[in-house]
Amino acid sequence: MNRPAGAVAEVRYAVLPSPIGDLLAGATRDGLCLLEFVETPRSDARPASARDRGDGPAQRVLRQLRSELDGYFSGRRRAFEVPLAMRGTPFQIEVWRELVKIPYGMTRSYAEIARRVGRHKAARAVGQANGRNGIVILVPCHRVVGGDGSLGGYSSGLDRKRYLLDLERRHLPR
Repeated sequence: MNRPAGAVAEVRYAVLPSPIGDLLAGATRDGLCLLEFVETPRSDARPASARDRGDGPAQRVLRQLRSELDGYFSGRRRAFEVPLAMRGTPFQIEVWRELVKIPYGMTRSYAEIARRVGRHKAARAVGQANGRNGIVILVPCHRVVGGDGSLGGYSSGLDRKRYLLDLERRHLPR
């Protein structure tokens, strides 16, 4: 990253369809910085086919993302290789990095994530960081559940969380 201090990387956007709603993706030369479900796409975002024809680094990230999401939703992909450019507080990024370690088709509790980041009594703060995750699916906040196994919350809606967990469980090796 050879940008001057304080320089902001240009973000390229694309709207990607999925079986459970459109996703707004944002990428910079450093990687994916945004992936969220949208009910109404942003006015400055056009469909991926119109935005990612170039060959710049951000466009390559968006093309790779689209391919990997297609594989994920069809059950052929269990891990993502798209580079991530997470944006958040140091604690949030620490939590999100731990979420990425949760295996496909598995879940962890908020308390377990808190223990894994060395903050044993911070389950509620983990829940708040989880809710601020700006890169859904790839940073799998849908894999975090309550201590009793209940789904808990999900900023994109419990129906989507349930769908993602069921999708992954269906495609686990038997």
